[in-house]
Amino acid sequence: MRIAVIGAGAVGSALGSLLWRAGEDVVLVGRAAHVAAIRAAGLSVEGVLGGFNATPYAEERLSATPELALLTVKTQDVVSALRENRAMLQDVPIVVLQNGLRGEELAATVVPEAQLVSGVVVLHAQYLVAGHVVLMQSEGLLVGRLNGENDEVVERVRAVLDKAVPTAVTANIRGARWTKLIVNLNNVLPALCDASFKQVYQDRFLRRLAVGLMREGLAVAERSGIRLESLPGTSMPLVRLVAYLPDALAGAVAARKAAGIETRWPLKGSTWQSVARAKPTEIEYLNGEIVRLGRELGVATPLNELVVALMQRVAAGRRHLGAPEIEQAFRQRAA
Repeated sequence: MRIAVIGAGAVGSALGSLLWRAGEDVVLVGRAAHVAAIRAAGLSVEGVLGGFNATPYAEERLSATPELALLTVKTQDVVSALRENRAMLQDVPIVVLQNGLRGEELAATVVPEAQLVSGVVVLHAQYLVAGHVVLMQSEGLLVGRLNGENDEVVERVRAVLDKAVPTAVTANIRGARWTKLIVNLNNVLPALCDASFKQVYQDRFLRRLAVGLMREGLAVAERSGIRLESLPGTSMPLVRLVAYLPDALAGAVAARKAAGIETRWPLKGSTWQSVARAKPTEIEYLNGEIVRLGRELGVATPLNELVVALMQRVAAGRRHLGAPEIEQAFRQRAA
């Protein structure tokens, strides 16, 4: 099958390379430097699923109509990416794979909603150098229609993606999106202090802050009436365990998740990568989404509100904060 990956960053490059390795006809749509590097020497892949050199076709804009498209750009780039490639996406199923909650809403302003299949990917990848991607964790994918009415298109999408990573269909993809958002609320912490998740969870204050961010997310989800869905490798009981047990156990659970890959590929998350590459972060669609919905629903989210402000400061000044600075900022806010 000819598959276009629109947004060949970390996740897009990793998924595209795995589909290519599985024998699919893949075209990666990305930025000029990455495209040039892939055309010149292929895409170098290393990580938990082994090292290899992939040679998919790469271009900055689609030049032919694919049979399936994976939309893996950052949420803030959904509309522009679809507009740029709309001529080649007529009647093509598009798998929306953004973090946060608003990918489908934004995509539907450009293409018919009937073309959209929702996807939640539990895959940690790192892309810092053109032509090179590191796959640090690969748990799997969930796909489904946002309204829960899955059909044969969803099953075809599942069968193809399953060749790359274990993929299942769910009737509650909205709940899965929310679960991933709640887990991703901690994505901001490594970006704030330029540390790995393991290092973050070793700091007592940051560990308690991580728990607090998730608790606020769970409170907003509950007020929203969302039925949360377990993710590949991350069950809802585990999410609630991390969010509500004493901070020492929460830190141990979170640190274990990174065990085995930390020494070679420190896990720092997508927000940290955006800062490292001097690119806009998705903070408004992650912690910022919890703040926005909390205000609408009357749920207090002071911790998420402050980390959004701190992340905006770090992104603007390109200067990370030490854990004591972050703690001081929260104490000043509370005073």
